[in-house]
Amino acid sequence: MLSIGIVGLPNVGKSTLFNALLKRQAALAANYPFATIEPNVGIVDVVDYRLNRLAEIVKPKKIIPAVVKFYDIAGLVKGASIGEGLGNQFLSHIREVDAIVHLVRFFDDENVVRAGSISPKDDIEIVNTELVLADLATVEKRVERGKKDLKTRSSYEISAFEKLYKTLSLGNLAVVAGLNEEELATVKDMNLLTLKPVLYVYNVSEKDLSLDMGEKITGLPEGIPLCASLEFEITQMPKEDTVKFMEAYGMKVSGLDKLINKGYQTLGLQTFLTAGPKEVRAWTVKRGSKAPEAAGVIHSDFERGFISAEVVSFKDYVENEGVKKCKEKGLVRMEGKEYVLRDGDVVEFNFSV
Repeated sequence: MLSIGIVGLPNVGKSTLFNALLKRQAALAANYPFATIEPNVGIVDVVDYRLNRLAEIVKPKKIIPAVVKFYDIAGLVKGASIGEGLGNQFLSHIREVDAIVHLVRFFDDENVVRAGSISPKDDIEIVNTELVLADLATVEKRVERGKKDLKTRSSYEISAFEKLYKTLSLGNLAVVAGLNEEELATVKDMNLLTLKPVLYVYNVSEKDLSLDMGEKITGLPEGIPLCASLEFEITQMPKEDTVKFMEAYGMKVSGLDKLINKGYQTLGLQTFLTAGPKEVRAWTVKRGSKAPEAAGVIHSDFERGFISAEVVSFKDYVENEGVKKCKEKGLVRMEGKEYVLRDGDVVEFNFSV
């Protein structure tokens, strides 16, 4: 299951965004630093119109969407890497996730205490600096330990640490160190914070939401502008009222859906589908995954005993109202172990255990 941690300075709207994602008041959203101590955790469905369309055809007992696990992690402050504001505890929570949503305050509200600076760019640098310093300390410890057993270290490990130490010492994120696949494999167990994929989200005010934010975020990392408080408000109203409400703010798609879909893109993920009388379901795999790996997402026995995969595109499946006509027209392909799954494939696996 994909896991994403929401990080940022105190009072930027992390808990409000988390509550909006869960469509309920799950986390304390308060106007003071460290309202969140232990991370709040919530499972969020990935909205996928294809599931409902398949269900109209198959009429299953249930529909099961793909899901994302979100962590609302307490606000970082300057000095977090050396323990300020319970920093070490919070940084350890970030190490557990697959990706990071870095929420940046882009609104002015005299009623909400502002931590850090008054510049979004400076706020980003404060958080990134703490993540870099924490990673640098981790790398330094591993390098020091490695000096005692140089003979057991591979050339890839040595070059990886040299690149990481140089990059982090200059205050840069580890992701720009230029590690190759072999080098990345040697440091995977360290869970370096600045090697994780990051999605920047700019928490704007309601009045700015309908404006073109392109000019305002010039010079900042590419990201998604949304209004966390408005997103939460949308989740609390009757579904039939949401369309008109969103149109009033120039929104065709909710910011939350954009965030989740962008998270999939950032991590290089895609969805394949299964459809039967028991359930219609979406499954998440890495782009480039072959058929046996995808089968293993459903059950490890499917991967071990993989024989073949019967595959039809979502488009063909829907246009022909199900797999029966697809088979009659020769649209169902029998694929083997080397087949690379495509987003939206409707699949039935054949296996033997």
